[in-house]
Amino acid sequence: MTVSKAITFAVPADLKLRSAPIPADWVIEGNPQARSRRLSTSPDTTSSTMVWTCTPGKFHWHYNVDETLYILEGEVFVTNEKDEVRRLGPGDLAFFPAGSDSVWRVTKDIRKIAFCRQSMPLAAGFGLRAMNKLINIMTGRNVSALESQDPDEAVMPARHANAA
Repeated sequence: MTVSKAITFAVPADLKLRSAPIPADWVIEGNPQARSRRLSTSPDTTSSTMVWTCTPGKFHWHYNVDETLYILEGEVFVTNEKDEVRRLGPGDLAFFPAGSDSVWRVTKDIRKIAFCRQSMPLAAGFGLRAMNKLINIMTGRNVSALESQDPDEAVMPARHANAA
């Protein structure tokens, strides 16, 4: 059986989204209306890409998968587990690990792209990295370009760092 390797293209601003209601018991204030659309899913179904929008309101959010998000438009203030508030707007990126909770206060209609991934046990991640290294050695190619990155440099020190 051959798995399709079709490339997906999309214009997030032009997509028709479907209603994705926020659970009523998560809503703190307002009447936030969310809509979303899945853009892609990995062949092993552990990763997906979504477009999500929401109207103003305040609500709890629980992450059952790792989610990296990129804000396309709008504004939200996110409160983390330490009661720290962070503003996110167009061009901002954030990571929410599976199992984390936050409070979202959307002040302007927001649109984001979410890159979601099922969290895997540490041992499984180690096995995957070992397999990728073995494939790299056997084929002479770099199966995972991310493997060569220094994990301590995963976050850029400045938001708009210029190339040196």
